[in-house]
Amino acid sequence: MQQPHSKDVEDNKIWAVLAYFLFFIPLVTARESKFAMYHANQGLILLIFAVAINVIGAVIPVLGWLLIIPFGNLAIMVYLIIGIIQSASGKIKPLPLIGNFEIIK
Repeated sequence: MQQPHSKDVEDNKIWAVLAYFLFFIPLVTARESKFAMYHANQGLILLIFAVAINVIGAVIPVLGWLLIIPFGNLAIMVYLIIGIIQSASGKIKPLPLIGNFEIIK
């Protein structure tokens, strides 16, 4: 995706940051912003990844509880911080490994 206009970034930076906590906030408040929609998409992908990690970890006994859930949640926290920093910096860059999917257009 190409970089959005600087006015779009400055006007919608807060919505892009909030997208990592509740991905649907930009869908309601900044639907016309390419910048906010990009980060809403990244937030949704992160949420799906978090649910998948925790479901898989809960289903697999012992290995899931000792390895998958703790390390998976650590990765989720790292991705959350990366996403917040990128959105607060006005950057459009996908999250490592999981960020290349596009669900919200």
